[in-house]
Amino acid sequence: MLPLLRRLALPAACDGSRDGDSRYANLFKKLDLNEDGRVDIAELQTGLQAMGIPLGKEAEEKIFKAGDTNQDGQLDFEEFMQYLKDHEKKMKLAFKSLDKNNDGKIEPSEVVQSLKILGINISEKQAEKILQSIDADGTMSVDWNEWRDHFMFNPATDIEEIVRYWKHSTVLDIGDSLTVPDEFTEEEKKSGQWWKQLLAGGVAGAVSRTGTAPLDRLKVMMQVHGSKSNKMNIASGFKQMLKEGGVRSLWRGNGVNVVKIAPETAIKFWAYEQYKKILTKDDGNLGTIERFVSGSLAGATAQTSIYPMEVLKTRLAVGKTGQYSGMFDCAKKILKREGVKAFYKGYIPNILGIIPYAGIDLAVYELLKTTWLEHYASSSANPGVFVLLGCGTVSSTCGQLASYPLALVRTRMQAQASVEGAPQHNMVGLFQRIIATEGIQGLYRGIAPNFMKVLPAVSISYVVYEKMKQNLGIA
Repeated sequence: MLPLLRRLALPAACDGSRDGDSRYANLFKKLDLNEDGRVDIAELQTGLQAMGIPLGKEAEEKIFKAGDTNQDGQLDFEEFMQYLKDHEKKMKLAFKSLDKNNDGKIEPSEVVQSLKILGINISEKQAEKILQSIDADGTMSVDWNEWRDHFMFNPATDIEEIVRYWKHSTVLDIGDSLTVPDEFTEEEKKSGQWWKQLLAGGVAGAVSRTGTAPLDRLKVMMQVHGSKSNKMNIASGFKQMLKEGGVRSLWRGNGVNVVKIAPETAIKFWAYEQYKKILTKDDGNLGTIERFVSGSLAGATAQTSIYPMEVLKTRLAVGKTGQYSGMFDCAKKILKREGVKAFYKGYIPNILGIIPYAGIDLAVYELLKTTWLEHYASSSANPGVFVLLGCGTVSSTCGQLASYPLALVRTRMQAQASVEGAPQHNMVGLFQRIIATEGIQGLYRGIAPNFMKVLPAVSISYVVYEKMKQNLGIA
């Protein structure tokens, strides 16, 4: 890509000079396929493809949207030139932020240092691999011309955006809100993009949970009612739910599951920011351990605040048709029969479950990220959508697997008062009873439908999240 850009359109030129304008004119001519003095989105995509710069539809649309200031669906030369000038200024700031010693070039050690500040730890060898894609003259360092040419048509606007691919994110909603909260740059906080991203993630989570609600309810039913004597499996569980309440009953409890997304996300985000401030080191860095502690404490804070809704969700899921007319009726009946204390049944195993979940989720994600950078980051720090989805799915699944016994005990404690004839055990007593009567495998009842919902939940969540970002203007 770099030699081609230099040969076609990038003679040595100072920014803002006549030669610079000529550089933009040469590029524009290559993109203006029908020579009408304007470039539409189709010409931009085809022209970049022909020049050997396939960016992908989303990046190309982002460039077009930023450049088309009069919103007529086309880029004239003035709009095209202004976009590239503005973009170069932003890329210059990104370059300077990486050039720590101000010698006019970026070296592997400076990449390592910059990524560490952003919470991403890589070796110097990994940094060398990343720079190889930008280093056109083989000096193992990148000067301004190489940097500018490489990111000429990259819609990223700063170094944080370029490397943010690897920020651990909660976009992938799999129905268990225990992950490390999302992180936002100072620019995103000031511009208000953070709340748009949270909104997009919340809507994605709501759609995802609704789409996989039947599997989630089946999981809860198997956790509560499954035993050696009652060998409920996936097929018999669905039959039982359909026979008892019809198709509509498969979504019982989903309303509460969706409603609690907003307050939980808001509290978790706020708490995470506060804990990060407390735990940030003197040099301003926030390492993996600090992020894990901050995330775990934020998750515990959020769960404490919305825990009564978790109890309501479980009671509605295991309830029979007609037992409750809705969320408020359920809350009223629990309060009347069992008192306020009932809304925090299972709270201890729930909070304890956050630690192995968040710890293993983050540790596996970091391991997969490091492995990818070590072996496959030959041309870019951007792993691509499928790698990120794979890493997020595997790490979340591992976290669930580790914390599942605690989640099962929590669910049974939440539901045991509503199951006729069921003894009322505390956490330790319930663990002992399950192991004594059902064995270790009893602690994993319902894990099959739980794993079955991961892939569709992640897929739905990602697609809806991307669509919401486009609609909110943050794609």
